[in-house]
Amino acid sequence: MPKLYRNIENLLTLEGVDRYVDSSDSDVKNLSIVRQAALLECNGKISWQGSESRLDMSAIQKLCEGQELEEVDLGGRDVLPAFVECHTHLVFAGDRSEEFELRNQGVSYQEIAANGGGILSTVKATRKASEEQLRYLAQKRVDKFLRQGVTVCEVKSGYGLSHEQEMKILRVASQLVGVDIVPTFLGPHAKSPDMEMDQWFQQIIDKTLPEVMEKKLAQRADIFIEDGFFSYEQGKRYYERAQQLGFQLTGHVEQMSRQGGAALAESFSASSVDHVIEISDDDIARLSKSGTVSVLLPGADFYLRMKYPPARKLLDAGARVALATDFNPGSCPTQDLSMIGVLARLEMKMSLSEVIAAYTINAARALNCQDTHGSLEVGKQCDFVVLDDSYRTLFYQVGYHPVYDVYRGGKKSPLVYIDPV
Repeated sequence: MPKLYRNIENLLTLEGVDRYVDSSDSDVKNLSIVRQAALLECNGKISWQGSESRLDMSAIQKLCEGQELEEVDLGGRDVLPAFVECHTHLVFAGDRSEEFELRNQGVSYQEIAANGGGILSTVKATRKASEEQLRYLAQKRVDKFLRQGVTVCEVKSGYGLSHEQEMKILRVASQLVGVDIVPTFLGPHAKSPDMEMDQWFQQIIDKTLPEVMEKKLAQRADIFIEDGFFSYEQGKRYYERAQQLGFQLTGHVEQMSRQGGAALAESFSASSVDHVIEISDDDIARLSKSGTVSVLLPGADFYLRMKYPPARKLLDAGARVALATDFNPGSCPTQDLSMIGVLARLEMKMSLSEVIAAYTINAARALNCQDTHGSLEVGKQCDFVVLDDSYRTLFYQVGYHPVYDVYRGGKKSPLVYIDPV
C-alpha cells in the first residue's frame, strides 16, 4: 500500500548536494531542506516529495496507480535520509581490551602487532568461532547501527587471513539482515599467521579474489597499504587483478605514513580512499578533481591518539568527504555515530551540514550506492530517519542521537532482528 508521510517540520532531502557543502551558508541550501513537507512512497521507492502546500491529491492518486493510499502523520518531526555506514569490520569474535590498556601505557599499535597482538589476536578468536556464533555477534552489531538510523552498512572481511576463514567471514556477512549489507573483501589486511607475506598475498591474487567474485560474496576489494603491511607495489598488483575480475575498489591508505596509496587507488578510479591522514597537498588536489570519496575515520584517530585527517583542506579543495565509524575491536571499538560526528565537528572543523552530508549522500557515494541511497529524491529507495528533536541537535552531544523511527523501503523497521540472550 503506498504511503503519504505528512506533517514533516523539516525534510532534509540532500537533493542535488554534491561535493562542497558551504559551511557559511544556510542549512536550507546546504541540505536542500523543505519546510512543512510531505513524502510519498510507492513500492518501496520515493515517488514524490515537497511542501504540503504543493500537495495535489489528484496527482498523488495517479502516482499510486489506483492503489489505496495510506496517510501517515509524522507529528511535526524532522526527517532526513537514513545514514550510510561505509567502513566497518563488524564480523569478529573476542575483544582487545588488554591491547587498549597497553596503548594507554605507551606501547604503539605497530609494536603490539609485531608481538602477535592487534589484528592477529582478533584473527585467533574469530577463527575459533563458528559461523553461527559470528553471525549472532555480527547481527547484534548490525541492530545497534540500525537503531541509530543506519540502513546501509559496509562489512569487511580481514580477520580470517586464510582462504577458508576469509570465505567464512564473507558468508556470515551475507546472512545479516535488517539493513542493506555491502560486503568488502579485505584479505590483504595483515600477514597471515600461516604463511609468509608474499605467499599469502599470492594466494589472495590467484585463489581467493577469483573465488570471492565467482561466489558473489563481495563486490568490493580493499587492501591495507602501509609500512609493515602491504606495499605500494603489492597494492598495484592487487588493484589490477581485482579490477580485472570486476570488483569495485577501495583502500586503507595513508593512515600512519604516506605510501602513495591514495594516488594509486585514485588512478584505478577507486570508489573511496579511507583514513587519508598522511595525504599531501598534491593528493588533495588530485582527489578534488576525481570521483573518489575520502572516507574519514576520526574515531580510530581518537583511539590511536593520532592526528586527524585534513578535512578542511579536502572540503575547501572540493573533494568529496564521507564519515564512518571504522568499528572494530582494536583501533576503534565504538559504534556511536554521535561520537564520530562530534569529533568531526570539534577536531576536523566540519560544519553540521558537512557532517550530515558526509554520513548520507557522500557515504553512499563511497559505496557506489548513491543512485539508490543517501538522499530523499524521486526514484530512490525510501529509507529515512524520523527524529525526536531538531536536526540541529545531531552530532552535538556524544551519546545523544535523537532517532525516533527508522524507515527502510517505506516500512517502519522493528530495529531488532535478533533475540537477546
